[in-house]
Amino acid sequence: MAKKSDNTTAGKGGEKQPGRLKQIGMVAKVVHKQSPRTIPIAVSVAILIFAVFIGIGIWTGSWIIWPLTGLPVAFLVGFIMFTRAAQRVQYQMLDGRLGAGMAILENMRGNWVVEPGVAANKQMDVVHRVVGRPGVVLVGEGDPGRLKGLMAGEKKRVARVAHDTPIYDFKVGNGEGQVPVSKLQRTLVKLPRNLDKSGTAELNYRLKALPAAMQMPKGPMPKGAKLPKGMRGNKAGG
Repeated sequence: MAKKSDNTTAGKGGEKQPGRLKQIGMVAKVVHKQSPRTIPIAVSVAILIFAVFIGIGIWTGSWIIWPLTGLPVAFLVGFIMFTRAAQRVQYQMLDGRLGAGMAILENMRGNWVVEPGVAANKQMDVVHRVVGRPGVVLVGEGDPGRLKGLMAGEKKRVARVAHDTPIYDFKVGNGEGQVPVSKLQRTLVKLPRNLDKSGTAELNYRLKALPAAMQMPKGPMPKGAKLPKGMRGNKAGG
């Protein structure tokens, strides 16, 4: 999972986190509500695959080995179909909401360090900073016109300590020149690997020399939400 700068502890406040099976059950309810046919199709495909393995076992006379082999294969295929459907539903629910890009970034797998809300303005346009093997990636959410100046200011600020390290920038959205929420993670993963592990660590160390950024609330921002006073002062292009 992506590393986060605030290092918050799971279950803060004594709240017990739901177990893995309960989490899957919760996700299944959401998926079923948004796409009622998905789970029945995944289950049907798994059963069909298992039936094929049983048929092969009966036909070859190895009626124990083939079903035992087919059971995990059928489960895996069905589970993959379910997880992909859950991901699509997640993207659909996040699409168009402020903070959707941040939610995706903070759940990325791999050696990514995410700094949410490193720049923002009073119109609730925000820029997040991600550091990984490609270098520095700035991800903007909000109005494309206002983000242009906001991201340029942050890019100039980062360049002071990033030196020759590549700095990429993307705007989240469904318009021209923007990256949809559903393709954000894939876009970052496909970037070239310009740094090794030691180079990435050194870059993160240099970026710590920059003034501390005001942290944005986690998850999609509710409509009508206002920025803290400290964040309002960190404006550019707004």
